[in-house]
Amino acid sequence: MEAKTFNINRRNFLKGATAAAVLSSFGMYGFELMHRDKPWRVGLIGAGWYGTSDLFKLIQVANVEVIAICDVDSRFVDEVATLVSQRQRSGKKPRGYSDYNKMLDENGLELVLIGSPDHWHALQCIDALKAGAHVYVQKPISVDVIEGEAMVAAARKYNRVVQVGTQRKSTPHLIHAKEEIVDKGLLGKISHVEMCCYFHMRANGNPPLEEVPEFLDYEMWTGPAPLRPYDGLPHKRWWRTFMEYGNGIMGDMCVHMLDTVRWMLKLDWPNRISSTGGIYVQKDGKSNIADTQSALFEYEELNCVWQHRSWGNPPDPEYPWSFKLFGEKGTLSGSTMQYDFVPYGDGKPVHMDVVYEKEKYPEDLEEKGIELNAAPATRLHMLDFLAAIDKGTKPVADILEGHISSASCILANLSMEAKRPVVYDPEKRIVVGDPEVTEKLKRPYRDPWKHPLPEDFL
Repeated sequence: MEAKTFNINRRNFLKGATAAAVLSSFGMYGFELMHRDKPWRVGLIGAGWYGTSDLFKLIQVANVEVIAICDVDSRFVDEVATLVSQRQRSGKKPRGYSDYNKMLDENGLELVLIGSPDHWHALQCIDALKAGAHVYVQKPISVDVIEGEAMVAAARKYNRVVQVGTQRKSTPHLIHAKEEIVDKGLLGKISHVEMCCYFHMRANGNPPLEEVPEFLDYEMWTGPAPLRPYDGLPHKRWWRTFMEYGNGIMGDMCVHMLDTVRWMLKLDWPNRISSTGGIYVQKDGKSNIADTQSALFEYEELNCVWQHRSWGNPPDPEYPWSFKLFGEKGTLSGSTMQYDFVPYGDGKPVHMDVVYEKEKYPEDLEEKGIELNAAPATRLHMLDFLAAIDKGTKPVADILEGHISSASCILANLSMEAKRPVVYDPEKRIVVGDPEVTEKLKRPYRDPWKHPLPEDFL
């Protein structure tokens, strides 16, 4: 007899006892936070696409006053400040800044959201912590491993909560998959994981050099990174195509799936990391990130394999950016859009779709460039962030967990470059037996910026 699939739609999920258990720590606690008598004083660094989207989700779920917005593109500052004034309860327009340190010095901020490009995350996060703020920082947390170690050390020294934007841990259908499939042992022993991204997301091309427009402070945008000749606005996709500012598709997309797998399976640092790849197909254009890459994250009796291609078709069109957990009793496939559990032999397959909240938050439909499927997860992630501050606990995406996931992806890139496996020792902060790769755990900074070190925060 053919097994029947157990489908869970949003309405049934939210009515169910399991849903109550999953969401109670977010929704019910968040309701109390929304009625905090004194609003949280909030600042945003990086008012582009995702930084602004994160800020809007925070405004939706908590009593906040956005005091200040900082961006090196003056058009972003003006546009987002106006939108915030229309959304926040006070109706006030936040102050605008191009220098984030000036913003931190002048406003007594309690919460700082960081949505700038990856090469700025470490310095901006650390400076916000020094200023006394709790921080929500986008992933990956850093462009090199030592930056991440310094961020963890700073968060602990200043006793502040840092939530990393790996919001898959706050995605309702993936919480359900973890609690109802993985934690209850329906997969049995899991000894193989596959993760992938097959989106055609690698920007390329040969734009000509230009004069820097007056509205953009390109020197400040570049900050500690190498100063590339200006060839058009770097916003949203163009900067991600260069290793000068990030870690390619590995650092952008693998970090989400690896972090989710680590959370589901309670994994720490990999025992060994190896990777191969390069620019195999999309050879025209300026982009210097890999268009094809495989990586192996090894654990005890468990291999976690990553594959990305920014060309061709995905082998499973239903799961083009996803993870698959292979257990002795079944397989769990998960993505931002859905999950499927398929047992071996008897038993019912389980399917669950993403939770949308378009009716509850109709303003989502008017937000430019919004990822509607991620909005509920980001809201829950914000509530978890505030709950951790209020309770004095660690959030679900604590800075250390974000560091392990980010650094593991960075180490995969270093392995690909060195053409050999790497074993990272987080206590000694070295690649074991490999001084050449150890030297690359810390990227050179452009003057006058100084690379942060973990020993700065002893």
